[in-house]
Amino acid sequence: MSARSRTIWTFGITSAALFMASLDNLVVTTALPSIRAHLHASLEGLQWTVNAYTLTFAVLLLTGAALGDRYGRRRLFVAGLGLFTAGSAAAALAPGIGWLIAARAVQGVGAAVLIPLTLTLLSAAVSPERRGLALGAWGAVGGLAIAIGPLVGGAVVEGASWQWIFWLNVPIGLTLLPIAMARLTESRGTATRLDLPGLVLASLGLLGIVLGVVRGNDHGWTSATVLPPIVIGALLVAAFIAWELRAPEPMLPLHLFRGRSFTLTNVASLLMFFGMFGSIFLLAQFLQVVQHYSPLQAGLRTLPWTAMPVFVAPVAGTLSDRIGGRPLLAIGLAMQAIGLGWLAAIASPTVAYAALVPAFVITGVGMSLFFAPVANMVLGSVRRDQEGIASGANNAIRELGGVFGIAVLGAVFSAQGGYASGTSFVTGMSSAVWVGAAAVAAAAAAALALPRLRKARLAQAADELHAGEPAPEPVPGLARVS
Repeated sequence: MSARSRTIWTFGITSAALFMASLDNLVVTTALPSIRAHLHASLEGLQWTVNAYTLTFAVLLLTGAALGDRYGRRRLFVAGLGLFTAGSAAAALAPGIGWLIAARAVQGVGAAVLIPLTLTLLSAAVSPERRGLALGAWGAVGGLAIAIGPLVGGAVVEGASWQWIFWLNVPIGLTLLPIAMARLTESRGTATRLDLPGLVLASLGLLGIVLGVVRGNDHGWTSATVLPPIVIGALLVAAFIAWELRAPEPMLPLHLFRGRSFTLTNVASLLMFFGMFGSIFLLAQFLQVVQHYSPLQAGLRTLPWTAMPVFVAPVAGTLSDRIGGRPLLAIGLAMQAIGLGWLAAIASPTVAYAALVPAFVITGVGMSLFFAPVANMVLGSVRRDQEGIASGANNAIRELGGVFGIAVLGAVFSAQGGYASGTSFVTGMSSAVWVGAAAVAAAAAAALALPRLRKARLAQAADELHAGEPAPEPVPGLARVS
């Protein structure tokens, strides 16, 4: 097989796999009302339908590429693809909410292995002079999948049923598996020691905290099923931090957080995803549960928000190169906070859709301005040989922000309102979205506190800060994930 053919095959296979897995970030949100009605799911069940995927993905993300480097990238890519496909089939067959949550967790494990390796395999297959073009197209595929997720989910649910948002993955996965085995070239990276103690401590600790927060309102915050998981989870997270400080090859090198730019960028990312994903979880249901739009109509009506990155991100990327990422981060986060506050202020059971559109557009533009420079801000705050692990850490932290956003804003929603009536839903949703807006406003404040440094100066400062420290091995599969 010629180099050109290998590049074309690798781009096609990895892009199709990336699109399939990325689509699951938001495609489920439009189906939540149908899942709730068909499986008689509670708010807690709906939260875990989303969080089971996101939490496993976030925790295992830093491990996925490392496994590929050690055992073979094509081999692990195929394994992750198979696991994601099997999880999708299991989710489609779910007879109850518990089964669906378990299947979503399996999907998350598969995605954590699959997504970082799509970039590693593509980067290795493309010649250096064409790598920028290929990686840009790769990023566009992932962005498009996230942008049209609610629309695709709405169309599938309305045209068939909620199960088909998962069934669609199965023929794609089964088609890609033999092609990947036949057409992808096997490669390996530097084999590093897997940080299994860190992985276990982080997984169990975060699971305990999220489990307690999700159950808090229904079971009582001091009950045996809420307070002990939160306390034990917090202790395990503390143990994780203590272990990472002395581990020979830590999953998350904490010395990176000594840099002000790296720390503040990750704080802003955490808070942004906390506020945005927690709000989207409720607003996607509002359009159907309260406004009585069909799933497809609801998906179409979210496009002024979710599709903005497709149009704005390229322009924002150019601006980022000219003026630096700090102003764009701060302005984008401020716009998102304003948009969410606007939605919380005007929401009512009878609010006209036209009144929501300006807030959707402002929030979508703000989200675009955040995504364009954040990767460069992260990479520019560390040494070049630390870019892989830094980018992986940022992605994991962002995903965890979404997990906790859904858990905490869901708790606020259930404390202030519920599904009993449209008025009750709006009361709970407005309170929760105000919390989300406050979190994103705090993210904007963190962005304003970033040093006024361009990428080159950030890299120089990072070199000075970490001079003499042993650099961890980079995680190639995550070097440019954003």
